[in-house]
Amino acid sequence: MEIIKAKTAGFCFGVDRAVKLTYDLLRENRNVATLGPLIHNPQCVADLEKKGAVIVDSPAQVPEGYEVVIRSHGVPQHVYDELAQRKLVTHDATCPFVAKIHRLAKQAGEQGKTLFVAGNADHPEVQGIVGHTAGPVFVFSCLEELKKLLTPENTKNGIFMVAQTTFEVKKWQECAEFIKKVYTNAAIFDTICNATWARQHEAESLAKKCDLMVVIGGRQSSNTQKLVSVAARYTKAVTVETAQELDPEWWHGAGTVGVTAGASTPSSIIEEVLSSMSEEIREEELSFEEMIDASMKPVYNGKVVKGIVTSVSPSEIQVDIGTKQTGFVKLEELTNDPSAKAEELVQKGDELDLIVTKVNDQEGVVYLSKKRLDENKGREAVAAAVESGEILEGYVTESNSGGLVVLVNNVRVFVPRSQATLRHGEDYTKLVKTNVRLKMKQCEGRHIVGSIREVLAAENDAKREEFWANVEIGKNYTGVVKSLTNYGAFVDIGGVDGLVHISELSWNRIKHPSEVVSVGDTIEVYVKDIDTENKKVSLGYKKAEDNPWEKFKAEYPIGSTFTAPVVSITKFGAFVRIMPGIDGLVHISEISNDRVEKVSDVLSVGQEVEVKLTDVDFEKKRISLSMKALLAADKEDAE
Repeated sequence: MEIIKAKTAGFCFGVDRAVKLTYDLLRENRNVATLGPLIHNPQCVADLEKKGAVIVDSPAQVPEGYEVVIRSHGVPQHVYDELAQRKLVTHDATCPFVAKIHRLAKQAGEQGKTLFVAGNADHPEVQGIVGHTAGPVFVFSCLEELKKLLTPENTKNGIFMVAQTTFEVKKWQECAEFIKKVYTNAAIFDTICNATWARQHEAESLAKKCDLMVVIGGRQSSNTQKLVSVAARYTKAVTVETAQELDPEWWHGAGTVGVTAGASTPSSIIEEVLSSMSEEIREEELSFEEMIDASMKPVYNGKVVKGIVTSVSPSEIQVDIGTKQTGFVKLEELTNDPSAKAEELVQKGDELDLIVTKVNDQEGVVYLSKKRLDENKGREAVAAAVESGEILEGYVTESNSGGLVVLVNNVRVFVPRSQATLRHGEDYTKLVKTNVRLKMKQCEGRHIVGSIREVLAAENDAKREEFWANVEIGKNYTGVVKSLTNYGAFVDIGGVDGLVHISELSWNRIKHPSEVVSVGDTIEVYVKDIDTENKKVSLGYKKAEDNPWEKFKAEYPIGSTFTAPVVSITKFGAFVRIMPGIDGLVHISEISNDRVEKVSDVLSVGQEVEVKLTDVDFEKKRISLSMKALLAADKEDAE
C-alpha cells in the first residue's frame, strides 16, 4: 500500500509564528498567559501548559505578573481596550491575514456599511472580526443562510463581505458569485488565507486519487474539519489527533492512502502518525505465525484494545485483552461519574473497548481506561453539537462557585452560573444529581462549555406562545412564585410571569407579600386582566369565598351587639376589630353619654369594649358602631 503525504500539511505561517513566540517567552522564564488555547491542538496546548503557560478567557483573569499572548485567531477590540486598561504586557500574535480582516471590519463600520462574514459564528476568529466593526454585522455559514440575511433593511446602506481565513473555498466562491450578480456595488474581499486555499486544493486533488484520506488535527480546529469535508466528497476520509487513534481496519483493501494535516498540527505529530501507519501496515502483512507471536508481545501506551471482563470489584475490574498480560481498569478510569459503582456499570463477560494507559511487563499487568476512550468519542459528539446547535442531555455531578459540572457523553462540561438557570439569582446548586438538557457553546481542548439557560429560554418561548394563544380573563392556572417586590408577587404560569398585586394576595391588610407567599411556592391563581400589546398579565389570588365582608354580612346584622378590641385611636373616634380584615368605627360622639374631649382619655389600644352595630355601607366598606347606644339601653333597663 502506498502512503502519500500532502506537501502543505502542518503549521501555517500564523500558527507557527504564535507557537514559536510563546515557546521563546517560556524559555526566557517569562510568566505567560494565552487568551484562550493558543491553537486548536490539544497536544501542543498541553505541552505549553506543562512548561508553565496558563490559559485565560479574558484580561480580567490574567494573574499579576503575567504577560499576555494574543493567539493567531485575534480578539475583539474591547479585549485590546481591557488589556490597555490593566496595563498588561501584551504580545500580539494575531495572524496578519486575520488582522487585515479586522481593518476591513473597522472600515465597514466607519462607512456605515453592513458587514457580512462567512464563517462559524462561535469560532474565536469570527468573534474577533465581529468585534472590530461599529456597524451592523451578520455571520453566515452557507449560501442559504446568506440569502436569508440579504433583506432590504440589511443591505440598504451597502455591503462589505469578508470570510473567515479557514472558510471552505468552494462555499465562498458560491456566495461571492451570488452577491456579485445581485448587488453590483457590494465590496467583496477574498480573505481566505493563502495557506487554506492551498491545503484545500491539495486535499481535493489527493482525495481524487486515493482510497482513503487521513486528516491529522484537532477536532475543534476549523481548518482541519474543512479538510475532512473537502476530502470526503471524493473518498473515505477520517480524522485523528494522534497516532494512537489510528485504526488498522481503515486501510483494509486500500491501495493508496493520502495524509494531510490542519494548520494547527505540529510536524512531530504528523511524523508520528506516518511512522505508526507504516508500522501498522507492515504488521498487517505478517504471516499467520508472526501474528500469533505478535499477540504475545507487550502492548503499548495509547493502543486501543478490546477486553473481556473477567472479574468485578468495588475499586476495579479485571479484563482479558488477548495477550499474556492481565488487564486492570480502575473505577476512576471506568467512568467520569464519581457516584457510580463498578458492579452497576459492567458485568462478568462484557466486552469493552479500552485504551492502554500503562504497561508493567515485570508484573505482567496492563492498566487500561474506558473513560478516556469514551471521552474521545464523546468529545466528537460534543464538538459536533457546537456546530449543529443540537441539544444534548447530561447529568449534573457537582457545583462550585463558578457554576456546574455536567457529564455529557462521558465528557465533563462546564456550565457557568450565569448559564445554569433561567433567572438571575436562582439557586443553581439544586440541579446537582439531576438530568438536564443543554446547548453546547464551546469545545476547545479542555475548555468545554454549555448552557442550560438557552435551552430553558427556548422552551419558555414556546410555552409563552402557547400561553398567549389560549389565555383569557378568569382562566385558572397553577403557578410558581418566582420573585417578591414591595407591590406584589410575580408568578410563573407557564413561560409567562404574571403579577399578583399586594392588594390581591389577601383580604386582610398586609405590609409585604412575604406575609402570604414565599418564593418557590406553588399556588392557584386566576387571570384578572390582560395587556396583549405589552405582554402583561394581572393575576388574582384571594378567593371570593374567603372575603371577610361576606362572612360579616352573614353573621353580624344591624343591631347586633358584641365585644371587640380597640385597634387604633384617631381624633374623631376609635376603630374596633370585628374580625380579621374588618374594623368598625366608634365615632367620638358614640363613645359615651358624657362629652368626650379626647378619645385617648377614655379608650386605649387593646381595650375590650362592648359595641352595637348601628349602620353598614357595604359599597364604601364602612361600619358604624356605638358604645353610647348600649349605655342608653342599660339605663332604660335600670329604670
